Amino acid sequence: MTTSFMGPYTSQKTEIDVTFPMRDGSRLYADVYRPDTPDRVPVLLARTPYNKALPGARTGGIDMVRAVSHGYAVVVQDARGRYHSEGEFTPFRNEINDGYDTVEWCAAQPWSTGKVGMFGTSYLGGTQWLAAMSRPPSLTATVPRMIGSDFYDGVFYQGGALQWGLIVSWGIGTLALANLERLSRDMTVPPETAGKLIAAVDGLDEAFRFLPASEFPHLKDGLAPYFYEWLAHPRYDDYWKHLRIEDHYNEMTVPALNIGGWHDAFLSGTLKNYQGMVAKGATDAARRGQKLLIGPWHHGPGMDVSGEFYFGLMANDAAIDLHGLHLRWYDYWLKGIDNGIMDESPVRIFVMGDNVWRYEQEWPLARAQYVNYYLHSDGKANTLNGDGGLSPESPGSESPDVFLYDPRSPVPTRGGGLCCSPAFLAAGPFDRRSIESRNDVLVYTSPTLEQDLEVTGPVTVTLYAASSAPDTDFTATLADVSPCGCTRTLTDGIIRARYRDSQSTPQLIEPGNVYRYTIDLMATSNVFKAGHSIRVEVSSSNFPRFDRNPNTGREPSEETELRPAIQTILHDSQHPSHITLPVVPRG
Repeated sequence: MTTSFMGPYTSQKTEIDVTFPMRDGSRLYADVYRPDTPDRVPVLLARTPYNKALPGARTGGIDMVRAVSHGYAVVVQDARGRYHSEGEFTPFRNEINDGYDTVEWCAAQPWSTGKVGMFGTSYLGGTQWLAAMSRPPSLTATVPRMIGSDFYDGVFYQGGALQWGLIVSWGIGTLALANLERLSRDMTVPPETAGKLIAAVDGLDEAFRFLPASEFPHLKDGLAPYFYEWLAHPRYDDYWKHLRIEDHYNEMTVPALNIGGWHDAFLSGTLKNYQGMVAKGATDAARRGQKLLIGPWHHGPGMDVSGEFYFGLMANDAAIDLHGLHLRWYDYWLKGIDNGIMDESPVRIFVMGDNVWRYEQEWPLARAQYVNYYLHSDGKANTLNGDGGLSPESPGSESPDVFLYDPRSPVPTRGGGLCCSPAFLAAGPFDRRSIESRNDVLVYTSPTLEQDLEVTGPVTVTLYAASSAPDTDFTATLADVSPCGCTRTLTDGIIRARYRDSQSTPQLIEPGNVYRYTIDLMATSNVFKAGHSIRVEVSSSNFPRFDRNPNTGREPSEETELRPAIQTILHDSQHPSHITLPVVPRG
């Protein structure tokens, strides 16, 4: 079912720079677009750090003109300390209280029905969940798109490793350079600063390699003090706990249409927010009022091309009328229209390989069977030309695989769940063969499949490994190998050795000892077609997506010395390294 493109309201009123007073006296500013009518209408709110005046910031996941014509007021607000709004910007820190105050202001306006929905992607998704944590009584429904559930694990860090590419590209370009005029109102910004930031954006490859990270030069002198706070808190502690959405599911009452992408940087959080609210939401309406939609997308608009692969026209969010889905959602919750949306299955996923949308009753799928595919080799799994194998057969007596991880020459990032520079961090699935030609990448490939095999659900890799270093990293990637040999990224992950058992209590390893590591590869939905193969890559770096582990045992952000480490991956009967795949029966 779709929603008509134009509603009964044919003209609109626009108010620019409307003042929103916050509880601490700061004034935030928003633009208001609403139907030219004496009728009261529900409000759709987006709170953005990306400039309310820009078209992308205004839409944030909906067609604003269509929404206004359909009988909604659309309010787009600059977050605290961004562009027109007053106060000091610290990412996510003030969005709980500011979200509450803004929602209730919208509800109290004479043109409002008192019901407020929120929308938006990425940071704008975060402002929705953080507002929901404060439980404003007028917040009635949300559509958070592509955002995490824990701003430590899955946003700024993953598996204990710093999401270095994200914070550098986002921090320099989107946060500092784009907001320089606003910063100049509150502090003295030398005239050459803009030129320096532009040069840094254009030279991100060099910026990524700067050591030590804690002395990163481009965001000092008050341009982004929070950047250095992220580095100063490499473990899960009270700094991050304040913002952990996962801890508040049982307090939140808001229905949410959760939207994500299989190749999105924050996929794990999208899935956890859906699962957590279904299981723990504060009310029955909140638990039942959750939906999940996952496309084959990377971070950003839902396109039919992700990375260098085309998933078919139906993969485009326009083809499924995602804007119309927003309006149907709001019509049900904010207008009380029984349009059938809640009678539809709660989960809708795009199954790659088959390249089709499919409805499901739950996530993860109850009918999935979790199958271990074990790593095999005679000790020479290095590169795609090695002898690495992958099968459900348990290993016997097998020689381990060994490679040298040299942080001075790390495995380069090629696609995956990336943000926020399409030029230097191109996101989505890419052919991995250039990566698999490296001697520091172990490659394990299944025999050619005789029939289609569907893998849909959470994916983990269990490694038994030793290192010559007191701390190091291990990475893993799941890929689909076509008959021509092309390797398509599905999902990947990392674990920092010191965080193998706890994100809050790191513990170094004893060089030479064997430890068990669990690498979270988040999730995927893919049909490995007959004639294709399943492939797992294992290495120790994915740079600049993640910061390099220097292998010294010292805090990576403080380190300038980079030492090579000898890594040993065991896969025998006593150390059955494997990937666990959620196999969905077909036919």
